[in-house]
Amino acid sequence: MVKSKNIPEDYPSDLPKKCISQYLAEKKAASFQKESEEALIIAADTTVLIHDKVLEKPTDPSDAARMLKELSGNCHEVITGVCLLHKGKKIAFSDSTKVYFRDLSDEEIHHYIETHKPFDKAGSYGIQEWIGLIGITGIEGSYFNVMGLPIHKVYEALKEFN
Repeated sequence: MVKSKNIPEDYPSDLPKKCISQYLAEKKAASFQKESEEALIIAADTTVLIHDKVLEKPTDPSDAARMLKELSGNCHEVITGVCLLHKGKKIAFSDSTKVYFRDLSDEEIHHYIETHKPFDKAGSYGIQEWIGLIGITGIEGSYFNVMGLPIHKVYEALKEFN
């Protein structure tokens, strides 16, 4: 069962950028502390880093276009933080994947924004969507991490809960 709570996605300004996603995943999991006595909680958060800058969720179409133009023709890093919580036991970790985009035209960027509305995605894109199919030339790491949940690492962590 998937549940969510409206948790502010803020973090300390001095937190290292590579630690943001894990911090937010732990924050999300903590909001389900009571429920974790009965159920295993899996919380996740994904951040996109390019040129030592965090690309969060876009605020509007022009912000999404700005982000996609910045990703165009460049390599960026996608970091997904995960936190598992059950009966007082917590396991938290993150995974990182490098993603390479070819140069994208303004028409391709605008088409994607209009047809896929990527306003709920860090960096303004989903690898599994049209822009990923036509724009990504390669990745180093887990595809599923870029989708938002590094399944291979979640599986290993789940074994710790028996």
